[in-house]
Amino acid sequence: MIEKIYAEEFEERVLKAEHPVLVDFYADWCGPCKMLAPVLEELEDKNDDYTFLKLNIDENEDMAEEYEVYSIPCVVIFRKGEAVARSLGFKPAEQMQAFIDNA
Repeated sequence: MIEKIYAEEFEERVLKAEHPVLVDFYADWCGPCKMLAPVLEELEDKNDDYTFLKLNIDENEDMAEEYEVYSIPCVVIFRKGEAVARSLGFKPAEQMQAFIDNA
């Protein structure tokens, strides 16, 4: 299960991480977010070099605004404190894995 984080943890868990971090910006009411969740959980098991985290935009509106998350689901990959890749909307496992591989 992908761990849920909050804004106050973001800097330590994401921006200061030594390895790549995939953050799923989502909302509980979002249908495509619910569809993407099991895909990301499956990929979490296959990508040991990544940390997978999720952040609820309704509970962390400032973080969503700071990272320009205006549509969800929005998956952002961070490396060394920088957002290096972004994926919007639901994508099946193969496309999400390609997104991770190309980030």
